[in-house]
Amino acid sequence: MKRWRIDRSGRRAFVTAFVLLLGVVGAKAGSGERAARTFSPEGLEKVSAYIRSEIAAGSIPGAILLLQQHGKPVYYEIFGVCDVATQFSMSADTIFRLYSMSKPITSVAAMMLVEEGKLALNDPVSKYIPAFADMKVGVEKRGDDGKVTLALEPLKRPVTIEDLLRHTAGLPYGYSSGGAVNQLYADARLFSGELTNAEFVAKISTLPLAEQPGTLWDYGHSTDVLGRIVEMISGKSLLQFEKEQLLDPLGMKDTAFYVADRSKWPRIAEPMPKDRAISPATQVRDPRRPLKWESGGGGMVGTIGDYARFAQMLLNGGTYEGRRYLKPETIALMASDHIGPETGVARDKNYYPGPNSGFGLGFAVRTSVPPNTSWPTGEYRWDGVGGTFFFIDPKDDLFGIFMVQTPSQRGRIQLELKALIYQAMGR
Repeated sequence: MKRWRIDRSGRRAFVTAFVLLLGVVGAKAGSGERAARTFSPEGLEKVSAYIRSEIAAGSIPGAILLLQQHGKPVYYEIFGVCDVATQFSMSADTIFRLYSMSKPITSVAAMMLVEEGKLALNDPVSKYIPAFADMKVGVEKRGDDGKVTLALEPLKRPVTIEDLLRHTAGLPYGYSSGGAVNQLYADARLFSGELTNAEFVAKISTLPLAEQPGTLWDYGHSTDVLGRIVEMISGKSLLQFEKEQLLDPLGMKDTAFYVADRSKWPRIAEPMPKDRAISPATQVRDPRRPLKWESGGGGMVGTIGDYARFAQMLLNGGTYEGRRYLKPETIALMASDHIGPETGVARDKNYYPGPNSGFGLGFAVRTSVPPNTSWPTGEYRWDGVGGTFFFIDPKDDLFGIFMVQTPSQRGRIQLELKALIYQAMGR
């Protein structure tokens, strides 16, 4: 299969083609105002130089970065190869493991049901999954002999749909060093992929919650449970519902839970051979392998063009190419902080959004300016453990998407790249 790369001399022509590929329309900032800030060519060249340096250092095989402002790409560069083993060049149709960048898609699907009146944020999860009414909270207690036991305590209030959206449901991911409840989740092998969403929820409902609902931001399987609720309300599989209501109408043709078409397999981006570990016990998954589990929290794959359409819809306030997916007030609700001080929600040592951000309904939301930066408040964003990340900046009428596969270098690269991007805007 012939592969190709974009060199600097062909960038202008390719950006024009990419505009046509995305079918972008003039966008309005979420605030209704157009941003005055623009990017400097010198600043953007530093962005490019940084990505090239990461490739030269052997940190990543290649990457794609898109910055789109006022509905048009202002920066779109393709770097390196999608797989060092094949040396196929990275391209616009390269397919990436999105991992947790699946969460915003599932969250939008759920909020579409909220707008239709089929789901409510204050609904108890037990309304749809009755077993949740009988769930208990696991509390570690140390006896007089010094031994730790796990006591099961009743819920002080039901787990709600809002808890699933904002990660306050007490459903952890099962980190082996996270205590007794997390160990139970790890032992349950929930990530095996061999369970349907219905079977997954049946299994998770037999486990204790890690804390009382609404008390702690605890990143975990909440969005997976939300995906099952979407299925139960719609009467369709999660993918079928999302394809009919969101993915296909937006033109997200390569976004799915695995790559079913063998002819597309050479387009799959791979990390460096020594950079495939998600955790000591888990390697990056093979997106060629069909799974029963349609993980709404971390199972999707897709291209940068697909995710750009989704991001532009969000930045537009819920519309894209004349079709409305959500109301502007729904997008604003999702992109506002739902775990602020007034909520009483605590943040543990693994609070991934960081000290300058809260969390909305599916996204981290920047609530204050980090030290030594002038990053805008109101930005909402998320990333994936495989290395991809995106951010939406309503104040500057801007979104950015970075596609790369690097579990080990993702945090460092994301912070350094975001700093360079905003420096290029004079922020």
